[in-house]
Amino acid sequence: MNTKTKKIVVAMSGGVDSSVAAALLVEAGHEVIGVTIKLWPGGECEKDRPLKSCCSLSAIDDARSVADMLNIRHHVVDFSKEAQSELIDYFCREYSHGRTPNPCIVCNEKLKFGKLLEWAKKLGCDHVATGHYARSEETGGRYILKEADYKDKDQSYVLFSLTQEQLASAIFPLAGKTKDEVRALAAKLGLKVHDKVESQEICFVEGDYRDLLKEKKIDGLEPGDIVDGGGLVLGRHKGFASYTLGQRKGLGIANSQPLYVTRIEPETNRIVVGIKDDVKRREFLVKGINWISQKPSDEKRRADVKIRSQHKKALATLHMIDDSVKVIFDQPQEAPTPGQAAVFYDKDTVLGGGWIEESY
Repeated sequence: MNTKTKKIVVAMSGGVDSSVAAALLVEAGHEVIGVTIKLWPGGECEKDRPLKSCCSLSAIDDARSVADMLNIRHHVVDFSKEAQSELIDYFCREYSHGRTPNPCIVCNEKLKFGKLLEWAKKLGCDHVATGHYARSEETGGRYILKEADYKDKDQSYVLFSLTQEQLASAIFPLAGKTKDEVRALAAKLGLKVHDKVESQEICFVEGDYRDLLKEKKIDGLEPGDIVDGGGLVLGRHKGFASYTLGQRKGLGIANSQPLYVTRIEPETNRIVVGIKDDVKRREFLVKGINWISQKPSDEKRRADVKIRSQHKKALATLHMIDDSVKVIFDQPQEAPTPGQAAVFYDKDTVLGGGWIEESY
């Protein structure tokens, strides 16, 4: 972020990260407008929802309180229609197909740096800032995405799908800070959210996500067989949409070794299980590729690959196949899961990424 004064919209969830991001931009002399995104329809946001909810009364109040302390404008914008079509429908659809969605990535692309950026431009703002721990830089006329300085909080994985236009507009003030530093700064500024509990949950889901799937009456909730690799029936499942690859808990099967979900078969309504080694894969196919750096010109490329937000990057070879990439890890990794993202790195720089289609 250069030092030229900008007019910036900050996505403020009411949490400590986005609050400090806004404070840092105000301190740097920028014109800042705080925005809290409303994802729940109708009067749902006005209900007394859990603290983790995206637009609970407490979250909106916290964001507004911080905005008042910073002496900046604050708005609540209603993206509930877009959230339903782009986020919640997608979330349910993926589970109904036996896949495991990643709504945070979709929310960043479609809402925070999609719909919110459109809204910001109508106010004459060219930038949207968030409390993500990541870094965006311009080099050689192209915007690149890099890991945050402190890798334990890095969130570049959930930003891999941003376009060049979105990255050009993105500002990440926390790129060089640790979580402890952010909390300390919030306390120093007197922000009441300085010790607010951090949530790792899905912001639009209350309780168990399976309750949402039942409420939406999606396909994939009918009971079926749990089988081993040879097809022997070991038990019954509660609907394949309620399971994900690598899952151990909730199978209800007694065995000499712990059993894990190794495959989900929507077409047969079966869950296949095996021991932990059976969950590991070396190869998988990735589709829906977004190249942030230039697309590799060679048919093969070495890269570090993450297959979950908390997965430790592992060395692999990327094989370019038309608009897809076949990833072959040097060493088998646990549960490359269809529906999750695979993100490719060159050291601390995101080359690009896509969505895992199938693993072998």
